[in-house]
Amino acid sequence: MNLVESVVNEHLKSQPAKLSAGDRVRVHLRIVEGDRERIQVFQGVVMRQRGGGIKENFTVRRIGAHGVGVERTFFVHSPRLEKVEIVSHAHVRRAQLYYLRGRTGKAARLREKRVDTRAAAAAPAATEPEAAAE
Repeated sequence: MNLVESVVNEHLKSQPAKLSAGDRVRVHLRIVEGDRERIQVFQGVVMRQRGGGIKENFTVRRIGAHGVGVERTFFVHSPRLEKVEIVSHAHVRRAQLYYLRGRTGKAARLREKRVDTRAAAAAPAATEPEAAAE
């Protein structure tokens, strides 16, 4: 392994969030103002994912004040990125949702992907007794 690869592997996050286009996410960023640090939250819809490795990034779009759309691109492995919470998933048929730029109001809504909560709740419960038996 050469020097560049070793430096890159050192900065890769071990468990990055599994995102896809259409996910509604809450991104927590570390903001430095002078000598103070604070966490700022940016919530919106994932429009696209790009790149791979250390250069992997995703773009989030939200509607700001007065109906103005705000897009922001985040690097997945950035040290400023505190955490990414997935709020919900949407059913989309595109990898990049650029068509949302031309839509406002109710036209910009995405159909939510329905998740069977009973199956999701039963799956972890089935594995817990096996761990307790060991």
